[in-house]
Amino acid sequence: MVLTKRRTALVEALTVRRLRWAMRVISVLVAVTAIAAMLIACGRASPPDAPPLHQVGQIPLPGDGSRFDYASLDAGRGLLFIAHLGASEVIEVDVHARRVVRTITGLQQVHGVLAVPQRHQVYATATGSNQMVALNEDSGAELGRAPTGDYPDGLAYDPVHATVWTTNESGGSETVIDATTYAVRGTVELGGEAGNVAYDPGSRTMLVAVQSQNSLAVIDPTTLAILRRVPLPGCDHDHGLALDPVARLAFIACDGNAVLLTLDLTNWQVTDTHVVDPAPDVLAYDPVAYRLHLAAESGWVITLDNHDRRLAITHREHLGDGAHVVAVDPTTGHSYYPLPTGPGGHPTLLEETTQ
Repeated sequence: MVLTKRRTALVEALTVRRLRWAMRVISVLVAVTAIAAMLIACGRASPPDAPPLHQVGQIPLPGDGSRFDYASLDAGRGLLFIAHLGASEVIEVDVHARRVVRTITGLQQVHGVLAVPQRHQVYATATGSNQMVALNEDSGAELGRAPTGDYPDGLAYDPVHATVWTTNESGGSETVIDATTYAVRGTVELGGEAGNVAYDPGSRTMLVAVQSQNSLAVIDPTTLAILRRVPLPGCDHDHGLALDPVARLAFIACDGNAVLLTLDLTNWQVTDTHVVDPAPDVLAYDPVAYRLHLAAESGWVITLDNHDRRLAITHREHLGDGAHVVAVDPTTGHSYYPLPTGPGGHPTLLEETTQ
């Protein structure tokens, strides 16, 4: 009975989340059209000056056409791990051989997935059981589990303290977990819904999008104290987060009003704003090509190139419904997009490049 009630509650939570996204899409469509027209009239929108995305491959994926969530790549080995939320499994793909290696089951409503090559481990958030699950990268075997807060979503790894951080979205907290023993080292209460989290090697701090406060929390990973809260003017519901640590920039996707912000990590000021497609979600940055990939819930993908710490949109394409997940390989410049329903009507991993 308890398990049945828990499953019912989780289904209701997912339904509310999808309805909330649909309402945002409707409200944003009108705003995007008006703002984009204004930007073009002001001369701030320009045609792409970089090669567009070209599809170089399709890899059939197992399972049904239910929702995928995050993906993480071990670029050195060419192993891509995809969270198949709707099937409660992680799919491991060898992108060099272009084949599925294995399917790892038993991960209730898996959302986040993070490969940490130096540890030969993969970490995943099982939202259905409010747990973080550690997996062996070589065999897919489960190594251990740790409890999290409510609705664990994104993940980040702190290499200095050897900890895994989970963003507990509805729980409004971060759970800090020992990457070796899987013991919980602590919890950071954010005071609002948690978006994505990232480790900043430049400041050796953890950055967390606090989406219900439209702010970014900067956390000391040693004391677990919040050092500062950075307001994000012009942002509604910051969720996606990616960093360019060398350039000292953070890229923040605001899914409530379809805006992408660039934040200077030296002075904590927003330096750039772009209107993007409805419900921007996952961000992936290529530090070699200086290129940001943005995948939206609406199925649109945008690439933006970083020139002198300013982003310029270089490509925009509708890849397909559900194309809100992206991972990028900086060694090849290829990007990967899992689709619940691909060109052949079945789950497919699209491989794209600008080269």
